[in-house]
Amino acid sequence: MERVHHIGRTGFTRGRRRLGGALAALALTAGTLLTVGGANAEAVGAHARAVTTTGANLVKNPGFESGIADWTCSNSSGQAVASPARSGSAALKAAPAGSDHARCAQTVAVRPGSSYTLSAWVQGSYVHLGASGTGTTDVSTWTPSASGWQQLTTRFTTGADTTSVTVYTHGWYGQPGYFADDVELSGPGGTDPGDPVPGAPDGLKAGATTSSSVALSWNPVGGATGYHVYRDGTKVQAVSGTSATVTGLAPSTSYRFEVTATNAKGESPRSAAVTGTTTAGSGNGPGVPKHAVTGYWQNFDNGATVQKISDVQDQYDIIAVAFADATATRGAVDFTLDPALNYTEERFKSDIAAKQAAGKSVVISVGGERGTVTVNDAASAANFADSVHALMRKYGFNGVDIDLENGIDPTYMTQALRALSAKAGSKLVITMAPQTIDMQSTSAGYFRTALNIKDILTVVNMQYYNSGSMNGCDGKVYSQGSVDFLTALACIQLEGGLVPSQVGLGLPASPRGAGSGYVSPSVVNNALDCLAKGTGCGSFKPARTYPDIRGAMTWSTNWDAANGSAWSKAVGPHVHGLP
Repeated sequence: MERVHHIGRTGFTRGRRRLGGALAALALTAGTLLTVGGANAEAVGAHARAVTTTGANLVKNPGFESGIADWTCSNSSGQAVASPARSGSAALKAAPAGSDHARCAQTVAVRPGSSYTLSAWVQGSYVHLGASGTGTTDVSTWTPSASGWQQLTTRFTTGADTTSVTVYTHGWYGQPGYFADDVELSGPGGTDPGDPVPGAPDGLKAGATTSSSVALSWNPVGGATGYHVYRDGTKVQAVSGTSATVTGLAPSTSYRFEVTATNAKGESPRSAAVTGTTTAGSGNGPGVPKHAVTGYWQNFDNGATVQKISDVQDQYDIIAVAFADATATRGAVDFTLDPALNYTEERFKSDIAAKQAAGKSVVISVGGERGTVTVNDAASAANFADSVHALMRKYGFNGVDIDLENGIDPTYMTQALRALSAKAGSKLVITMAPQTIDMQSTSAGYFRTALNIKDILTVVNMQYYNSGSMNGCDGKVYSQGSVDFLTALACIQLEGGLVPSQVGLGLPASPRGAGSGYVSPSVVNNALDCLAKGTGCGSFKPARTYPDIRGAMTWSTNWDAANGSAWSKAVGPHVHGLP
């Protein structure tokens, strides 16, 4: 978020860095994505060390000497080639095309509760290596550019019921073909009974539902050692029995479910689909309506209109107080009113309570461009949860907004937010404000965190400004400042696992509110109509509509006020009038 310490438009800024383009952005942030810590990834680059693994290699045809036998490549994108080969007589070449990123995968038998090291040698730009279905935290790592053979390595531990994982490589949209060779998974081998791939399960039924979950059951399949559950085409669970409860769903929403059976030989075709519909819910927090407008309130004077909380325009349903500050204790945050506002703590608390009485939610925002808060281990996660909960108790905040721009560790931020949820209860409001680059792929730390906490997440208001060009969900590149930029990038989140009620559009309230990316309120409204109703679209039109899309966000209520509240007067009623 922008925090501009100046009079006028010059001087030092607390603002988003500009990104010249999607590929430049990926290259600039590769270090951030790969060095956030935890067990999810190892940093790779031109000087990354080679990691030697021990034990038998569990991957079949790891050097592609038998063509692509035992591997499945999306959209027939992969083939074995004689050159370049790192060792042996062949290597994999896979070519992304359109919206397909040339994913080549193999399912490998493993043992539950065991540790594994996955490595591969790759050439090319934006080449990824990962493992899914681990039963714990799926992992991935990547390199922005490997002109020669470069080794990627990552590690994971399987869950208590995990008997197989899927290892994969893939490239990136719009990039040339990549090469991979000598893929190795080291660790205890799983039991391979020699049975064929099991048949598809039958008898799938949707049972008990709540506002956020659907219970499923199905008949057992002979020869199966586990089952995978799919929601709207995306795998969401791996279980060993013949029942599962899918959580993290939106109230009053219908979902399509399918199930497959698995063993060491592979995965069955999917079962016949069933539909489950969640019950109506009260929503996250006391004042979050179905369609909501979020606004950031500035705890500083930077030339925008200085406001008390009581001055915030009535169109805002969620007010994010910007910002909490990092303390000397790693992971912990605190908050102090800026003396320049001439605002007493008693009045501040009273104004928050009055907004809540009017049906609004007020959250404390953590981060901003210079707000470095480190949450990368269990201790800092606990400190974060404890300190945010203390601020909620002290000031009456309804929850927290995550606006960290200097890297996010999905493992420990997830742990921190779940600990906060346990302390604060079911009415906790959690919002996020990632940059565009943070939501380009489900493997990115921000996106992974959002998916990890879907059952307690209120809304992700991605910032469609101070950004360069980015990929849309159709694989095409879009420039900021247009309806297409908003809709095609929102589509990535909507099709990547977030439910529509967890997606909002973040825009500046005035040209002075950000370095770039301001659009008129009419463009915001057109984008919302395109996503919710299929009208007002530009050249990009989503394959389906999302009537439950949450709404819009702006930086900031102060800049909005300085511009005659033109943004909230135009966007607010439009959001609240969505179907």
